[in-house]
Amino acid sequence: MTVIFSMVKVSVDYTGNLHCDATHGPSHSKIATDAPADNKGKGEAFSPTDLVATALGTCISTTMGIKAEEFGVDLRGMTVSVQKEMSKDAPRRIVALPSEVHIPLPPDSPHRAVLEQTALNCPVHKSLPPEINRPTKFFWEG
Repeated sequence: MTVIFSMVKVSVDYTGNLHCDATHGPSHSKIATDAPADNKGKGEAFSPTDLVATALGTCISTTMGIKAEEFGVDLRGMTVSVQKEMSKDAPRRIVALPSEVHIPLPPDSPHRAVLEQTALNCPVHKSLPPEINRPTKFFWEG
């Protein structure tokens, strides 16, 4: 049995023309979405599946940042890129989310293994189904 640790409400308003406005309950910050240009939208904002890729990239960054702070290490300047790859066959779905993490620390950092494992075990990584391929490459550039 899973115990719920925390909950956050996100409210979504469909505003027409395949656009939505989502509001984060605790902060009231908003993001807009649009259907992608290759699926009847105009691509004027993040698509819902773009947000999955965004969630993965920001989760990797955030969890690595938390762990780095525990070591007294500053990861400012780290970048993460995630490429969203959609299926060609039906049903339309994300099939891969390859990512690259560029870390402003030297390759011989004593925290390298822990930080890489932290990234690979972030909550979004752990929440995605195994059929979504998500290879992650790390580049130590300090």
